[in-house]
Amino acid sequence: MVDIPGPVLDADTAAHLTRHGVRSVCLFGKNIESAQQLSRLCADLRNVLGEGALIALDHEGGAILRPTFWPFAPSAMSLGAADDPALTEEVNAALARQLRSVGINWNFAPVLDVNVNPANPVIGERAYGADAALVTRHGRAALAGHAAGGVAACVKHFPGHGDTHLDSHKALPRVSKSRAELDATEFAPFRDLLPVTPAIMTAHIVYDALDAVHPATLSRPILTDLLRAEWGYDGITLTDSMGMQAIDSHYGRGEAAVLALRAGADLVMALGRREAQEATLNAVQAALPTLNPGELDASLRRLHTLAAAYPSASTPFDPATDAPLFAEAWARGLSGYQTPVAPPPGSRVLLVAQRRVQRENVSEASVDADTLARELGSVYSVQLHAYDAPEELDWAAIRAAGLPVILATTTRHRQPALLGVQPDLHLALYNPYAVLDVDSPAVVSFGFRPEARAALLGWLGGGRELTGRLPFAGAIK
Repeated sequence: MVDIPGPVLDADTAAHLTRHGVRSVCLFGKNIESAQQLSRLCADLRNVLGEGALIALDHEGGAILRPTFWPFAPSAMSLGAADDPALTEEVNAALARQLRSVGINWNFAPVLDVNVNPANPVIGERAYGADAALVTRHGRAALAGHAAGGVAACVKHFPGHGDTHLDSHKALPRVSKSRAELDATEFAPFRDLLPVTPAIMTAHIVYDALDAVHPATLSRPILTDLLRAEWGYDGITLTDSMGMQAIDSHYGRGEAAVLALRAGADLVMALGRREAQEATLNAVQAALPTLNPGELDASLRRLHTLAAAYPSASTPFDPATDAPLFAEAWARGLSGYQTPVAPPPGSRVLLVAQRRVQRENVSEASVDADTLARELGSVYSVQLHAYDAPEELDWAAIRAAGLPVILATTTRHRQPALLGVQPDLHLALYNPYAVLDVDSPAVVSFGFRPEARAALLGWLGGGRELTGRLPFAGAIK
């Protein structure tokens, strides 16, 4: 699987795909401009990749949604907070309908990581929660929704990315739990949902109890001995991007691809610049005579079966139809922390918010301070205190204004400079674990999308209750 450089399939890229016999492509924000353009791109890809084309996207919900022209589905943790599997199934069926409407037939979701580490720098609200049973319950519903919507799901990040302090986009994480601990937590959702899982994406993480040398993506004890032999899985195993630093900084691209295939992966995600793709494809081609022919045949069978079960074809549908579903789903996830109380509508308030938050790795750009102030202006008379970095905030001066202080946190990462600060109300609009740092009552939306903000305004204005429940407990500061 490769990616392509832009929103149009140019002749040179088409020739590259044809020359190497590539049958699967992963799309990103750089490939997306409009629904019409995306549908055209998928049609052009099908013409080049062939009848069994696999066209994929990371379409999880929350911050991990590349198209900006469709209604935004809630994050997994928002659904975990609502804890209604029927709702989770409906939302995931709607995600699948969005993709099918343009011809995308493979979604890299749901996330089955059990986020037991509040300091996790990459998963957070992308997980359903910190309890393996809850993650399994909603993972099952998400898989059912995708199946009903006619799009192949791909669970991730096997065997589990929920207890890491490092982001595998930037470094190589290591998990040193015992096998018994892994069985009870990280492994549980993946293992229990295997019968209804079309595909699994591997994690670039070393699990000492199984293989102290190789990350899971390159580990035969994990991908073959555990997943295939012990658990009997016969669906697809797909690597995460081999361009992530957990792999790229420790192995050559070609070497890593061959190691992944030897470990038992069915498909290698060779993303990035053309030279890196060529290095991967050439290394795999050269290694084919040395790979187990029976395992290669099994991999091809699995991939052909998936493509046949979920053919890529544009299916006419208006995604706006699901806008009310998404709006209600976001609202049902709204959760309180330490019994928050909203200032009375119409009162004067001081809003403290970061001026602008840029996109980072897998996540899109968050909401800016001016937008928040404008929206809160429908409920309050708002004085905005915008900041660039939390270290610059003078809380004594902020308090001296004599107004109720509302702090909005809108960043993907927790911010140490906010540890112990005491606004009157905290609106946690991105990382839900920020409530463990800010010493005040809070409302948690599990995301910054317009639908999440509208639900929050409904609560501030007195028209909605907080019906969600934080799907994690404890505090690591």
